Amino acid sequence: MDIVFIERLKIDTIIGIYEWERMVRQTVTLDLEMAFDNTAPAATDKIEDALNYKAVSKRLIEFVEASDFGLVETLAERCAQIVREEFGVAWLRLRLRKPGAVRGAKAVGVQIERGTRPA
Repeated sequence: MDIVFIERLKIDTIIGIYEWERMVRQTVTLDLEMAFDNTAPAATDKIEDALNYKAVSKRLIEFVEASDFGLVETLAERCAQIVREEFGVAWLRLRLRKPGAVRGAKAVGVQIERGTRPA
């Protein structure tokens, strides 16, 4: 199995359950690992055959910047759904971090896996 990854994609959004969080944009970061067979793009050297990580990043930035969720769990689930449905990814691991959300912690967040991980 091959993995295409995006690491520490920073996006500003409205996220949180507290009133003050609803009034300010906060930065979240996304890490994605996506299963994709890279033999075809490696053979053709054409982006059309690859999982275009720039297109995935742009789509997630567009979505997250416009979103307005209370829970990081909800935001992570919606991001995973977009990647799987719009980019044909059978399996992914997504980590969503919310830096500075808890005093004393560098970040908090969730990590989810969706789909069946190919062997």
